[in-house]
Formats: sequence, C-alpha cells, structure tokens
Amino acid sequence: MAEEILIVDDDTRLSAMLSEYLIGNGYSVRSTATAMAGLGEIRRSAPDAVILDVMLPDLDGFETCRRIRAFSDVPVLMLTAKGEDTDRIVGLEIGADDYLPKPFNPRELLARLRAILRRRSAPAHDDGVMRFGRLEIDPDSRAARVDGQARQMTGHQFDMLVALAQNAGRILSRDQLMDKIKGHGVEAFDRSIDVHVSRIRAAIEDDPKQPRRIITVRGAGYVFARRQDEDGQ
Repeated sequence: MAEEILIVDDDTRLSAMLSEYLIGNGYSVRSTATAMAGLGEIRRSAPDAVILDVMLPDLDGFETCRRIRAFSDVPVLMLTAKGEDTDRIVGLEIGADDYLPKPFNPRELLARLRAILRRRSAPAHDDGVMRFGRLEIDPDSRAARVDGQARQMTGHQFDMLVALAQNAGRILSRDQLMDKIKGHGVEAFDRSIDVHVSRIRAAIEDDPKQPRRIITVRGAGYVFARRQDEDGQ
C-alpha cells in the first residue's frame, strides 16, 4: 500500500505540481489549503507524513506544527519562502522533522521526504549512542561517525560536540558551552570556541561553509539541529 502524504499549502499550483510529482513516485497524496483543514485531516486519518507550508491564511506553519505535535508524531517537512536560520531553528525546535526553503527542487524534497520516512520506520536503539540521521555520536567509545565512517577530531572538540548534541534544539551561548566542558582545558575565549566549532563542522558536515547540523545564531551562540534528513544529515 502506498505511503500517504498530506500537503498543507494555500498555493494551489504548487500543491498540484507536488501532488503529481509524488504520485508519480509511488505515493498517495491528499492536500488542503488551510491549517485548520490540515489538522482535521490528520485527526480524521493520519497520513504517513505532512508537507506543511509556513505561510498559511489562518494559522502560520509554526503554530500548526505545535498543534500537530500535541496529538501526533507524524513526520513534518516544513516549507517556507523564508531562509533565515532563526526560522529554521524555530521549526526544528517545535518538532518539525526537516525544513526546506522555497523555491526548491522537487527531487530534493523527495529525498528529504524519503529520509524522514525511513527514520520513522527505523528500529529504536538503547545503547547510549546518539543518532541524528547519518551522524552517530558514541560518548562511551568517544567516537563520531557519519555513514558509519569515523570522523577525526580532538578530545576537546569531541566534548564540545557531545555538549551540543545533548542539548539538541537549544541555543547555547559561548559561555554556556564553556561551562558544559569546564575543566577540559579549552581556552576561555570566544574565538577559541569558534575555531573548535569550525573544525567540528569540517569533520561532520557535508559542506562546512553551509552547515546543516551545527548552526550559528547570530549574537546568541550555536544550536545543534535535532532533526535533519539522512541525505543531508
């Protein structure tokens, strides 16, 4: 039986295009043009995933996602015309599984959708390893792996990575990050933190210059994105 996708977007042309594309790739599709109609559809018959636009005529996508999370863990892929990191972080913090700015390539949306559906069906683990899509962090063995391949970093950098991952979805200031790794010998200067974060990104990100996992929040610090697709981490 085909997996069912619910599109919640008031752009009827985009919804029609996405519906045709997803149906052509083996999915069943429903669509609504308002947040309230989308919430009703999810309550009536939960889909396998929701594609949710941020800009809707009745409720914005962030509030809609909050309401979804009050009664359902259905995977949510948010769409928005906004590309600001803060918008993306808000989406991830309130429970969205991924976030894709418009305009986008339908193939990228399909890859992200497949990734969140795979992650939903993956078996649970209780071995102390933190898993974030393709990234695994094992505090016991002090190892970080992407696609099963070990990534090299210093002990200080691994400690910072663990601190960020343990606080996934929360913005940590440089002072807070220093407090969490206190006693590990890292110099207490903002620039030192930035250098270490840059080297961690070089180890775990596909494109360190456009990080998708450890995100800088200007004037505030860093946030470790809790949910990302497996193809882009």
